[in-house]
Amino acid sequence: MPQVEFDQGALARLRVARGSDTLWETVLSLQLLQNGEESLTYGPWRREVRDALHRAGLADDVRALMSLCPPTGYFPDFLTPGLGDLGLEDAVDRVLSTPRRRLAAELDRLCAPLRGPVPSSVRWVATGEPAALRRLGDMLRRYHALAVAPYLSVIRARAGQDRARRAEAALAGGAEALLASYAELPGRRRPDRARLATPYPESRLLRLGGRPLTLVPAFFCVRAPLALVDESLPHVLVHPLGPEPGWLPRFRAGAAAPSVAQLIGTSRARVLAALEAPLTTTALATALRLAPSTASRHAAVLREAGLVATRREGNRVLHRRTGLGSTLLEGQQVGTPGSQASATSMKMLET
Repeated sequence: MPQVEFDQGALARLRVARGSDTLWETVLSLQLLQNGEESLTYGPWRREVRDALHRAGLADDVRALMSLCPPTGYFPDFLTPGLGDLGLEDAVDRVLSTPRRRLAAELDRLCAPLRGPVPSSVRWVATGEPAALRRLGDMLRRYHALAVAPYLSVIRARAGQDRARRAEAALAGGAEALLASYAELPGRRRPDRARLATPYPESRLLRLGGRPLTLVPAFFCVRAPLALVDESLPHVLVHPLGPEPGWLPRFRAGAAAPSVAQLIGTSRARVLAALEAPLTTTALATALRLAPSTASRHAAVLREAGLVATRREGNRVLHRRTGLGSTLLEGQQVGTPGSQASATSMKMLET
């Protein structure tokens, strides 16, 4: 079980990534594609991606990537150079600029359980030859285009909701409250020893040593947070976003019925979509990069239409999407029982 030990001043150096990281999502999705974990949540995604890879004729490329990234356990740190701060091309460029010595060392670690020489399936990368690295970059881009890119709107929305919750916690109670907001992760912080402990395949103690720690959400991270193995690299803790089962069918239903924005307006459609989980006005505004007054106004209009419900919890006001709001968002309101209620809501939203 890894534990992150927070030394003096570490909370002030805690950072939250602006969103998910391109190559962390790529590599973690590749593991999920192989290991079959969380089948209820990711099973439909696996079937869709496997079909897409087969149609594109990328089976050989994906098998080569799988040699570098097995279904569980360690994968080379050089495959995930970002902290949620790099686009795909910049991230791939970082991978391709990995020094040859580091490539060899990390691939030796990957193959250590085999108790033999580095197999040919990964040796081509260990050479560090420009042609081999260009091939690796092309593989990562092609796989990302089919396994991650089609789902970016869902990934970004979920990451935006997560960041909004963290921002609200930090604004309300500072760095201590920010760290406490991660209490729902499969682990816990022990205040007496200032450590964040999480399940992991092997026991580790990550000492920050005066350096910042960046918390990065990941849509394809499941069960437990992950960290880079080489502690000389920037400290990062990648944690699960935990999408709900059925996220892909809901996403596909929304893609098939893009008329929601036409019915209620683009901004209000975005507000409705963001309320997959209850959010305060401040968190909603942060997630959608709106002024709090604008977010409040949109929430009020949606509430009057019966698409959003609002309740007070202590000094917080939480907005959540109603069943009618979910039905509208999923494109089920037209021609179904309940269409009259939806039509009434639409008239209220026209003003």
